[in-house]
Amino acid sequence: MTLVSIIGSPYSGCHFLFSRMNNMRLDGRLQIFLTLFTVLTFTSACSDQAKQSESKNTPVAKMDLLVTTQWLSEHLNDPDLVVLDSTVLIKFDEKGKISSVNGRANYEAGHIPSAGFADLLDELSAQDTSLDFVMPSPEQFRDVMSKLGVGNDSRVVIYSAQNSVWAARLWWMLRWAGFDQAALLDGGLEAWKAEGRSLSTEPSNRPAKPFTLALRPEVVAKRDEVFAAIDKPQVQIIDAMSDGHYKGQFSMYARPGHITSATNTPSSLLMDESGYYKSFDELDMMHEGDRSNRVITYCGGGVAASSVAFIMHRLGYSDVSVYMGSLQEWAVNSENPMTVDVP
Repeated sequence: MTLVSIIGSPYSGCHFLFSRMNNMRLDGRLQIFLTLFTVLTFTSACSDQAKQSESKNTPVAKMDLLVTTQWLSEHLNDPDLVVLDSTVLIKFDEKGKISSVNGRANYEAGHIPSAGFADLLDELSAQDTSLDFVMPSPEQFRDVMSKLGVGNDSRVVIYSAQNSVWAARLWWMLRWAGFDQAALLDGGLEAWKAEGRSLSTEPSNRPAKPFTLALRPEVVAKRDEVFAAIDKPQVQIIDAMSDGHYKGQFSMYARPGHITSATNTPSSLLMDESGYYKSFDELDMMHEGDRSNRVITYCGGGVAASSVAFIMHRLGYSDVSVYMGSLQEWAVNSENPMTVDVP
């Protein structure tokens, strides 16, 4: 039996040297000495080669779905980390009418250093419709993510100002696209500023990266599925609007009330008074039912519903979807049943 067959090194360089040792005709003691020296030297080299090979194949460490400002501060300069500001501002006119305002100006006035701006209102919404926040085409979404420097090997942290529902909306869109290495910044921009952390007015200069789609169409529900789910007790439909809106005490859409058979989990109840998500245990107690059953969340335009869906996914619900059309689409069609809970 040869030395090579005993060691069986898979590395060609070491294998070659061991082979040469076996073919050399040397004095017995000298051969033993050289053999031991060669084994120690090249086994160490082969071990280093193995470690280097393993390190190249080691996957990027996964983040929690919800990260703290401290975590982000410590990892802000990680080369694979992309930070995105997804702010949309809500304003009221003199008559109390609500409107959505692009958050780019807010971003330009001061954002977390290195963050890019993810434009939910325009670049990441379909523009061939009168409805707000309609899902873009997969190709449109891919191109915007690529331009923002989000690649297949990136990790992404998303935040927004005023309310984390906007960040949750982008997180859910990334999930729809098949991208899993994304997290929300708990507390959003307000938490970062409250701790006195630095802001920047410099635009992000990340180079574009290839972003590959691996679509999960099942995480976005369509009108027909919602309609069919009304009579399916095993499917849970959840309204993420306020209690008063759910009951029909007031309405921001074509008809008051909620989709028939839906229960109510206002997205605001997921947060504490400082804008942080409540503890895992508190949120867990708010949600009941079989966690393998189908869940469809909705709101007015698929934004607050994304926050509820995000939390349910984090709690272990395995089949959650967001009805992106929500009440702005549902309420205009009188064939879609709605229920009002006030006299």
